[in-house]
Amino acid sequence: MCRERKREGGAQARDPEGAAKKRGREVWRTFKMLKEVWLDIGIEKTDTHKGVTIKVLLDSGVTEIFIDRKTAAKHGFRLQKLERPVRVKNVDGTYNSGEAITYEMEVNMYYKSHVERMRIDVCDLGRTEVILGMPWLAAHNPEINWEMGEVKMMRCPPLCGGVKIKEKKKEKRRVVTLEEEKIIR
Repeated sequence: MCRERKREGGAQARDPEGAAKKRGREVWRTFKMLKEVWLDIGIEKTDTHKGVTIKVLLDSGVTEIFIDRKTAAKHGFRLQKLERPVRVKNVDGTYNSGEAITYEMEVNMYYKSHVERMRIDVCDLGRTEVILGMPWLAAHNPEINWEMGEVKMMRCPPLCGGVKIKEKKKEKRRVVTLEEEKIIR
């Protein structure tokens, strides 16, 4: 799936003539992934700070961040209505059978020592609870071991909170006097 983003001057990324502006934005669904990486993350309501742990799929072919409509409802997340619906298209150009995206939500997301606030589009994802797409992957540039399904958050942007990067301890060097050097020899 993808959600078109506006370029400078108001034109749509895939529609430089501006025709998409007249009919609204569209979202595209991508090919089936060859290798899947799933994470257990915590998402927390921004108003009550009640959270849940959910399964998240990393998908570099998706150009947004999505949560399944049923998952959002099940956990009672507060949804915010979008000004315009966003239509979903399949990779072959046909419209997806699910409804257009009409809501988004804001959450705090936790993964290991990584913390951030994010906006997520709400749509029908079937059995998938959340998809972290290319904007998230590009912003965080995580180290991903696709074979092992391991993700390390080593290069987060400054907006992320709670990320601790271990710094190498500087060795303290002691200056040796001439007299001490003679004793050592």
